[in-house]
Amino acid sequence: MLTKTAEAIAALAQTRLVGAPEVGIGPDVVIDSRAVTPGCLFVALPGERVDGHDFAAAAVAGGAAAVLVSRQLTLDVPQLIAKDTAKALANLAGAVVAERIGAGLVSVAVTGSSGKTSTKDLIAQVLVQAGATVAPVGSANNEIGAPLTALRVDAETRFLVSELGSRGQGHIKWLCDIVQPSVGVVTNVGHAHVGEFGSVEAIATAKAELVAALPPSGWAILNADDSLVASMATRTTAKVAGFGVEAEPGFGEVRAWATEVRVDDRQRASFTLQAAGSIQGRAQVKLQVSGLHQVANSLAAACVGLTQRLTVAEVADALSTAIAKSHWRMELLDAPGGLLVVNDSYNANPDSMAAALRATAGMRRSGGRLLAVLGDMLELGPEADEAHHRVGELAGSLGFDELIVVGDHAEALAAGARAHGSAVRVVGSTSAAAEVAATLARTADVVLVKASRGLALESVAQRLAEVAATESER
Repeated sequence: MLTKTAEAIAALAQTRLVGAPEVGIGPDVVIDSRAVTPGCLFVALPGERVDGHDFAAAAVAGGAAAVLVSRQLTLDVPQLIAKDTAKALANLAGAVVAERIGAGLVSVAVTGSSGKTSTKDLIAQVLVQAGATVAPVGSANNEIGAPLTALRVDAETRFLVSELGSRGQGHIKWLCDIVQPSVGVVTNVGHAHVGEFGSVEAIATAKAELVAALPPSGWAILNADDSLVASMATRTTAKVAGFGVEAEPGFGEVRAWATEVRVDDRQRASFTLQAAGSIQGRAQVKLQVSGLHQVANSLAAACVGLTQRLTVAEVADALSTAIAKSHWRMELLDAPGGLLVVNDSYNANPDSMAAALRATAGMRRSGGRLLAVLGDMLELGPEADEAHHRVGELAGSLGFDELIVVGDHAEALAAGARAHGSAVRVVGSTSAAAEVAATLARTADVVLVKASRGLALESVAQRLAEVAATESER
């Protein structure tokens, strides 16, 4: 944000100010005392394990010019006091975004059951061709991450790209009140978090809160290949753009689709980007990110670029140079000695698990095997065992030679995989999975590592890389 006085920030955050009103604060806003920069605002957030108030003094010692707290502390800097510091943070972010929108900022938001982060990263790399762009690192898609990302905008920022997650009805609407998007992208509606929402239809209702929040002058960018997403065209007053794979969308003032899709040995897709409607043209795209599912993600990003007056050629060039910006999402690790590890361990749901399995199966190399270390997909509710069984069946049908499975639903995964001919080892912990995988994997193998965030399977990918490096040195 632009540097402002303590008095101005207190007013924007709707807090009570204690201390000198004229002190300059900014440009950074942080919640971690280890990330303090000179002049920043430190926000003390309460947590289950730690309380940010306990680190306020360290933040001030590190250079913070002011603190946002829920109780007055003994500190010689301005203190912005609020009953709820997270809400005050959101108030501040919303006010800063509104100020910058008035100066020409375009706010773009992305939601969906899967692919949000990858799509967000692609959108940001397309839009930066047209102007300075702020986007979150990783997901940062909740009531803390979204405001903190929004507060990074400054006078030079032309585009803000936000990722919006949802834990229930009304959550996306609340986030939209903060980031105030004029462009909204919905990637898909799947089974992620169905245990929390109760049904896929309820998930669709929650995701539609994004398009309902858009202004008439804005753009709703919808996946034409997903009927639940396509139907959201009736839920918005904004202009509509549609994207789809292989076939031209049947709706949208701007339409983008892919033809002649093909993949290389690392499942990086090449295709012809087609555009019709108010913007027309075609250009060749060669993606640097792996997985056929990235074609749909890149088409969503293409629609964003086209609605922001980039040409088809400019969009295609940007997509062809875009890389994976967020860790542990189809991240390919070329371990010494030849082992290839596909680290997709950041999160998992039935749709993303299927996409990762298919992409990895396409990477099988001569003389090598397909292995997978898979764990629980969380928040699926009563249908969890069935969903895990289907994932195991898919892995077996795709020809995975051996699976290492961990978690509460490991047996369901194992049963599905064994029914289709895969060997399976059920282990009791993430650390055990890492050791078994390290023992099994060898040169020319391809190993997929994937589960929901709670299982922390990135440690398995790291262990595989370490072991491969040690073996190559012998």
